[in-house]
Amino acid sequence: MARLAENLIQQGFSVVVTREPGGTDTGEQIRRLLLDTRTSGLAPMTELALMFASRAQHIHEVILPGLNAGQIVLCDRFTDSSEAYQGGGRKLGSKPVLELHRVLGGDLKPDLTILMDSDVDASVERARRRNRGRGATENDEGRFEKENRAFFTRVHDAYLEIAKREPERVAVIDARGSPDETHLRILGTVLKKIGLESSSRKSQNVR
Repeated sequence: MARLAENLIQQGFSVVVTREPGGTDTGEQIRRLLLDTRTSGLAPMTELALMFASRAQHIHEVILPGLNAGQIVLCDRFTDSSEAYQGGGRKLGSKPVLELHRVLGGDLKPDLTILMDSDVDASVERARRRNRGRGATENDEGRFEKENRAFFTRVHDAYLEIAKREPERVAVIDARGSPDETHLRILGTVLKKIGLESSSRKSQNVR
């Protein structure tokens, strides 16, 4: 996402880079609670409610102000992730997720969602390596990575169902290649969406 932001800035856009859960002071506190491996016993609905508490503040404090200022907002995860992780992984289904998004998120949808698709085992192992590589003083964010393969298969399948349901919004990007190859696929898709497809070829050498 950082490389995408850099490319868009070079194209002359004002860009906001943010993430979920988190993105605000309140959201980051909720993130620590949600992702810490020491947090145990959270009911699936509690987990979902905390995700949306973070999201509601994030929309109010960061996303809508950015959009209203004419900026491009790049957000690492949004409601699709709740539908995949809590709806699919936790077996809550899509209905409560989409209803909470309607009530608490104002039914706000991204203009474009990039779904980086890769093998389940490879994706989980990459996340686990990232968490193992964190220093002792950094936040523990490995609670979800401790789930089993069946959980992540449900998450993966739920993401693909969202893409199938909303193909005009969700672009499925093959992320099985190198980081450079994946970046170029994402960049081309984003530039096409914002009407700069002709610039994609020139930007392919930008890192």
